[in-house]
Amino acid sequence: MKEFITDSYEQTVAKAAEFAKTLPKGSVIGFLGGLGMGKTAFTTGFVKGLGIDADVSSPTFAICNDYIGDNARVCHYDMYRVDTWDDLYSTGFFDCLDTDAYILAEWSENIFGALPDDAIIIKIERLSENSRKFKIMTKREAEEE
Repeated sequence: MKEFITDSYEQTVAKAAEFAKTLPKGSVIGFLGGLGMGKTAFTTGFVKGLGIDADVSSPTFAICNDYIGDNARVCHYDMYRVDTWDDLYSTGFFDCLDTDAYILAEWSENIFGALPDDAIIIKIERLSENSRKFKIMTKREAEEE
């Protein structure tokens, strides 16, 4: 398990960009954390770290935003309104798993059982108005918490 603290949006973006460069294609990341915790900020940095030039936004209404660059693709999901397996199938999540795209899933607690065993879980905790603690762990470690 790894942890880091950021004190601003810019620091979150920078840390996520560094983190993205350490992961192989096809990595799946599930976020745990409420509204305004920094999930989309982290995704912004992650996308930038992969060299993708895109305006990242929360996929709240689209369910999935797709960011494609020359050498990488990121499928950014919002699973907030996903309540059933049928809902999950309709998002294209399983189709994306069969590619080498990076998958970043907000509200991953709603689909935890569908995440692959090697998924990375990032739990975000608010420390103050601008400070966040990011705890990076395996799916198994998250299950044991």
